[in-house]
This record gives sequence, C-alpha cells and structure tokens, in this order.
Amino acid sequence: MITTSKRIAISKTARYYITDKPSAKINSVWFVLHGYGQLAEDFIKYFEPIKDETTLIVAPEALNRFYIKGFSGKVGSTWMTKEDRENEIKDYINYLDAVYDDIIKFGLLSEIKITVLGFSQGTVTACRWLSKGKSKADRLILWGGGTPPDVDLELSKELFNTLQLTIVIGDKDEFISAEQIEKEEHRLKKNNIEYSLILFEGKHIIKKEILLKLFY
Repeated sequence: MITTSKRIAISKTARYYITDKPSAKINSVWFVLHGYGQLAEDFIKYFEPIKDETTLIVAPEALNRFYIKGFSGKVGSTWMTKEDRENEIKDYINYLDAVYDDIIKFGLLSEIKITVLGFSQGTVTACRWLSKGKSKADRLILWGGGTPPDVDLELSKELFNTLQLTIVIGDKDEFISAEQIEKEEHRLKKNNIEYSLILFEGKHIIKKEILLKLFY
C-alpha cells in the first residue's frame, strides 16, 4: 500500500511563565529555555536568585508534552524529536517569536537588555530561534550545550558576534565530554565567532553561584 504524508497548519494553545507583571521599572528581560523533559513552571524557579523589580524572567514551554515514565505521573516536555523535525523546528521558532511579541506589546523592549539563556536541549533551540526567527537579543547564554550543526555559523557569524555569546558547562557534566567542548570551541574559532567559556565545578545543572555572576 502506498501512502502519502501531508501537512496542515493548525492553531495551538501554548503557555509560558513570567516572574512578575511587566512594568516601567523593567530594564532587563531574560528568556530562559528549558531542557528535555522539563516544564517551564519548574524551570523558571532556578532563576529566583536573579529576580528583582527591574528584571523580568520569561520561561516559554516546549509544545510537546509527555509522561516521563509510563502512562501517568510526572509530565515533561521536549522542543522537538527527530520525527518531522523541520516542521517541529519551524513551529517552535514561530511560537517563541509569538512569546517575544507578547512581551513586546507591553512596551518593554525600547531601552532594555535582552538575554536569551538556553539550557541543555534549550541551547540548540535558542540558537535556531535567534538565527532563523524574527526576535532580537543582546546576549546569548548556552548552558550545558552548544550550537547545533544545522545552524551555519559562517553565514550567521555577524549575528552571533552581536550576541555576546557565553557558554557555560559543568566540569562533571554527564552529557558533555571534554572532546565535545574542544570541538565546539574549534567550530566557533574557525568561524571567527567571539565567545567566552565558563567551566564550573558541577554536573548538568543550573548552578546558583554561576548564574549570579552572569546577572548584570
């Protein structure tokens, strides 16, 4: 039997979390993208140490949810899988642009600093979003991950060099080897992309002490 795969665009309700109501006092917005199997409501709590009246934390949640184990219990989410990957990437870029626009409508972004932080799976999501979407940022923090191979760094060099790129990795990160770090650095240097690398003592986690150093 011969089958044909077809696509249709649909409307979907998505959610995101913020630390407070937007106000005129805000001068810094952080868009924080969680990792595989996490939910935005839980992830945003890691950023409590940098929450104040001038900083707004925005945590979008990936569109695909699933039970972490079995058929009930704890739920997590993922930005994408390998199945129909190009459309999943397009969908989450459009979604993240929509979240960004929803914040913009409050009139916050005229004179404030925008930081995008991606953790784990959220690192590649952040890179694809900023390189292929409409949203703009001043700083990009890749925590526990790196740039995806499908983002052409040669073509995106100008963009990444305006983003104040910082890579943060634990020295005991169970998902990232020293060889992978070396490979990522080589790729960035080869394409003349400026970056800073922070190696901290710890595993695949958001560490409070490092987060506070990045907060300004």
